[in-house]
Amino acid sequence: MRILITNDDGIHGHGLKVLAEAARQIGEVKIVAPDRERSACGHAMTLRDPLRVNPVEYGGLEAYTVNGVPVDCVNVGLTVAWPDGCDLVLSGVNHGPNLGFDITYSGTVAGAMEGAINGIRSISFSLATFVLEAPPHWETATHWLNENLLKLTQLPDEDLSFLNVNFPSIAYEELRGTKFAEMGQRVYKDRVERRDDPWGRPYYWQGGAVVMKANQPGTDVMAVSEGFVSVTPLSLNWTNHNLAKAQASRVEWPSSL
Repeated sequence: MRILITNDDGIHGHGLKVLAEAARQIGEVKIVAPDRERSACGHAMTLRDPLRVNPVEYGGLEAYTVNGVPVDCVNVGLTVAWPDGCDLVLSGVNHGPNLGFDITYSGTVAGAMEGAINGIRSISFSLATFVLEAPPHWETATHWLNENLLKLTQLPDEDLSFLNVNFPSIAYEELRGTKFAEMGQRVYKDRVERRDDPWGRPYYWQGGAVVMKANQPGTDVMAVSEGFVSVTPLSLNWTNHNLAKAQASRVEWPSSL
C-alpha cells in the first residue's frame, strides 16, 4: 500500500511521528508536511506564491517540507513523492480536537479532504486535548492506530468521502472503545477580543472560548467527551437534498424569454 502523510502542525509535530510509525506497518510511507505550523488554515491553497519543496531526513522515510498549507502538501506529494498516485492519504495526528464545526477550519481535515478530492481513500486524525497545560496522551493514539489503522483502510468507501477520527486525550487504559458518530456542534463565544498594544493602539485577537452543548447524542463531540474514539464519515457533497426538494416544490421560476 502506497501511503502519503501530511499534517498541519508541521514537520516537527509529534503527532506526525505517531502516525508515520503506525502507517509504516501497513505500507510504504512518504511524508510531505508544512515547514511550520499551519493550524486553522482550513481548505486553503497557495496560488500566488511559489511553493518551495525541500527533502528532509525523517527516520529513514522519504520526506519533504513545503512552505505551504496541507492542501499544498497533498498536491505536491502527488507530484513529487507519488507521481504515479497512491492508495491512501493520512493527515495528522493533530495536537487538539477537530470535532463538529472545527472541521471547517482544520488544516488537518483539509489534508484528508484534498486526498478525497483527488479520488484517494483519506483519513484525518486528531488528539482531543482540551486543556492547554495537560500532557497529551500520545500513547493512546499510538495503541489505537497500531490496532485499528488497517481496519479503517478496509472499510467500505465512497467517492468524495473520507473519515475524521478523534482520540480522547486520556490514558489508554481509560479508553471505553470506539464509536461511529455524526458531526456534532462546537461553537465559540467572545470570538474576537479587543486589546491595546504598549502604545495604546487597539488590535484584535481571534479565538474565544469553546461552548459545547452537553446533550449531543450520537455525535463526535459526545463520543469523545464520554471517553470513546470517534470515527466520522464525511462527504464533500454538501448539498442539502431535503431542503432542495422542499424549496423546489414551493417555487416556480419564470420561464426564460
